[in-house]
Amino acid sequence: MRCKLAVAWAMAGCAACAHADSGSFNDLFTNGHVDGELRLYNFNRMYDTPNTPDASALSLAALINGHTGTVLGGLSFGGSFVTANMLGTKPDTIAKTDTSLMGPNSSLGAWSQAYLQYQRDWFLFRGGYQYLDTPWMGGNDSRVIPSSYNAALVGFTPLKDWNIYAIRTFSWKSRTSQGMYNDNLYYPSTYQGDSMYGNNGSLPKTAPEANGTWAAGTTYKQGDLKAEAWYYNFLHFARMGYVNGSYTFKTGTPFDPYVAAQWLNEDSGSNNILVDTHTKLVGVAGDRVKAEAWGARIGTTIYDGSIDVAYNRLSGESGAVGDGALISPYTANYGTDPLFTTSMIRGLVEIGPGHAWKGRAIYNFFDKKLQLVAAYAKYTSLERGDSHDMYFDIIYNFDGALKGLQLRDRWEKSAGGIANLNPGNESFTYNRLMISYKF
Repeated sequence: MRCKLAVAWAMAGCAACAHADSGSFNDLFTNGHVDGELRLYNFNRMYDTPNTPDASALSLAALINGHTGTVLGGLSFGGSFVTANMLGTKPDTIAKTDTSLMGPNSSLGAWSQAYLQYQRDWFLFRGGYQYLDTPWMGGNDSRVIPSSYNAALVGFTPLKDWNIYAIRTFSWKSRTSQGMYNDNLYYPSTYQGDSMYGNNGSLPKTAPEANGTWAAGTTYKQGDLKAEAWYYNFLHFARMGYVNGSYTFKTGTPFDPYVAAQWLNEDSGSNNILVDTHTKLVGVAGDRVKAEAWGARIGTTIYDGSIDVAYNRLSGESGAVGDGALISPYTANYGTDPLFTTSMIRGLVEIGPGHAWKGRAIYNFFDKKLQLVAAYAKYTSLERGDSHDMYFDIIYNFDGALKGLQLRDRWEKSAGGIANLNPGNESFTYNRLMISYKF
C-alpha cells in the first residue's frame, strides 16, 4: 500500500492539471528539462588474509533525470531512471564479486525518482519516490546508483538561508535494490525479495518489516556561519537528535581558520526491533538503544587547499545494543554518515563505541581542476580494538569541450582491529576508480 504512494500523488496531480488551461498544461513539456550522468566504476577489494579471496566489480551506469515545467503557480513532476550493467565482467563466484557496487547480478534497473512537487515562494512540497539530502538519511552516493526514498517532504524558508523541513519516509531503495522495500541496512540482503548489498544485515529474516521514519530539521547559513539541527524517529529502531555547526574566520590572507562541532543523542521506546530480536551489533545485544556522540574539527585554508584535524567520541553504554552503538538505519556499513572522523571504508558507526581522530589535507591545482586529498584516521573501540586507515583521493575535472567529465581514484588501506573488523584481522585495501560524465 505504502509503495504505491507515488502513483497516487501523480494521479492526483494529473487530475489537478486537467483543470488548468491548455497553455498551462503545455508548459509542463515546453519548459521541462532532462539531464543525467554516465558512470564507469571499477572497484577492487584486496585482502591480506589468504582465507578471503580478493573481490572486484566493474559497472557502466546511466542516471537519467527529467523535470517538467510548472503549472498552477508551482506544480511540477519529476523522475529519474537508473540502469547499470557489468558488461560481461562479472566474476565467476559471488565471493569474488564486490556486491556493494551494484549487487550480485549482471544488470540493474529501477525508477529511483517519480514525484509530484509544488513549490512557490517560501513553500515546498514533494511527494513520491525521491532523493533526500539530510545528514543521516541521504543519497549515500558513493556507488553507481544512489539511494532513494518513498517519502513526503515539506519545506519552509522563513528567511533567506534559513530552511525548515518535515519528512515522512515510508520505504526506501538501497543503492543495489531494484525497487522500494520496507527495510533498512540492518536487514538481510534478500529480505522480502530485496537485493540490498553492502549492508549491515544483522537482523534475522523473521524480523518485522521497517515502518519508515519521521524527521524534522532546520538549516541556517549566514556569512561564514553554518548550522543545522535534526530530529529523526527511525520507527522501532531509534530516536535521534543531531546538531552540527561550523564557523570560518576570514582574515584577508591565504589562511582562514575554521572550527566545527557536532553532537548526537539516541534512545528508543518500546517495541524496538533490534532489542526484541536480540540482534547483536559489534557482537553485543542489549535491552535498549542508547548512544551519545560528539565531535570537533579545527583547521585552516592554505592558499588553494586546507588542512584540519578532527575528533569524535561515541560513549559506551552498558546494557544497550552494541554497548552503545550508534543506530543509523540508512548509513550503517555504507560509511556515508556525517561524523567528522568517518573514513571511506568505515567509521564509529560500524566500529562501535570508542573514539577516533582524523587528520586531512586537501590541495587544488590548475584552477581547481585537479584536487589531491590525503587523510589518516585512528580508531580505538571497546569491541573492535585499535585500527587505523590511510586514504588518498585524486580528482580531475575537465573543462572546455570535455566539461562534465571527471576522473577520480580513491584508495584506502585499513589495518588493525579485532573480532574480524577486517577479514582475518589482516589489512584490507580498497581501490575505487570512478569515471563520470554529467550532461
